Amino acid sequence: MTGPPPLTGLRVLEFAGLAPGPFAGLLLADNGASVLRIDRAIPNLSHSSPSNSPPPTNDLLTRHKSSIAVDLKAPSGIAFVKSLIPHSDVVIDPFRPGVLEKLGLGPDVVLSLNPRIILGRMTGFRRDGRYKDMAGHDINYIAVSGALALLGRKGDKPLPPANILGDFAGGGAILFQGILLALLAREKSGKGQVVEANMVDGSAYLATFPRMLMKTPMWNRPRGENTLDSGCPYYDTYQTKDGQYMAVGALEPQFFAELLKGLGLAGQGIEKTRDDRHTWPGLKATFTSLFLQKTRSEWEKVFDGTDACCTPVLDYRELETDPTREGDQRPAVTLRDTPSLAVSKASLSRDPGTGQGPGIEGGSYSGATLFPGQGGEEILKEWLGWEKGKDFEVENGGLVRKPSSKL
Repeated sequence: MTGPPPLTGLRVLEFAGLAPGPFAGLLLADNGASVLRIDRAIPNLSHSSPSNSPPPTNDLLTRHKSSIAVDLKAPSGIAFVKSLIPHSDVVIDPFRPGVLEKLGLGPDVVLSLNPRIILGRMTGFRRDGRYKDMAGHDINYIAVSGALALLGRKGDKPLPPANILGDFAGGGAILFQGILLALLAREKSGKGQVVEANMVDGSAYLATFPRMLMKTPMWNRPRGENTLDSGCPYYDTYQTKDGQYMAVGALEPQFFAELLKGLGLAGQGIEKTRDDRHTWPGLKATFTSLFLQKTRSEWEKVFDGTDACCTPVLDYRELETDPTREGDQRPAVTLRDTPSLAVSKASLSRDPGTGQGPGIEGGSYSGATLFPGQGGEEILKEWLGWEKGKDFEVENGGLVRKPSSKL
């Protein structure tokens, strides 16, 4: 019998933002934490009647989260946030450097209100770097980290991998890791601390292995001419007859032999010259020509069940709609005794590897929006027993404490 998700009981205040901050909050929520997003108050809309709700924000990373609306420009709004900090475990700060301090909620203030709190801060550039005062996006952060220069084909410009590497892998996921480390440290010391993450250092850390490989023959050539960056014919993608693609990763000799066998090239001595870079252009041309002779599904029949390291390139449209594919979204890791919350819908008796609980509408293929104030009052009652009219009230669409209330 499985127990509750590992972060059950953890209380998180997440200042509203986009991409990396909310993703860190999502990872916490998917593992059982109660995440309360702090949105901007909208007069006469937020925290008004259910029939007169404000429009949702653009944030889609909202599953298992709730929202309260607070006027952060008003002293009463800041006071309300301060009243929540003693009852929280984690605060997520997604703002540019200095914003939280200008609000009067800097690290010194937050830790003085709750010495056990973890203040997770997410920025794009380093707080102490040459770009610290500049605006930027994922592409800028991975550009100055060095990671972007690794990506792209020979003779072509660097190719950003959407905003996966900076915002999510080097940003939100790294901040999540830092928060977990701080929680572990708190178990020993009893004290909270500030966790600072930025997407420059995060993406650079993720590029540790290829950066080290640049000192070796595997990656010591210009972009697109190395083994793992599309220079090698047996580590690349190839178009098929129907305009789809197959991915080839036959690096080891025994896997390369299986690839040649499937392509009908066994016994031609190619195995002996595969490490000779002078043969790579010709071998890539041969592979290109051969893969164009069959459809992707035909190549799947050739390589499925083999060690050729040759698989179809699947897109999310078919993963979402084709039940024969492994498109059901699952937690990133499996904790057998205390699994994370499920993403895809399935029976409650599901295997722990797929998560626990009923799953989420849309199965992670479509995100649910959250409007400012949605579900937040219920969370305040759950956390603290607070009720509107008794412990707090609404001013200009934002929550404020009643003068007679105590922490």
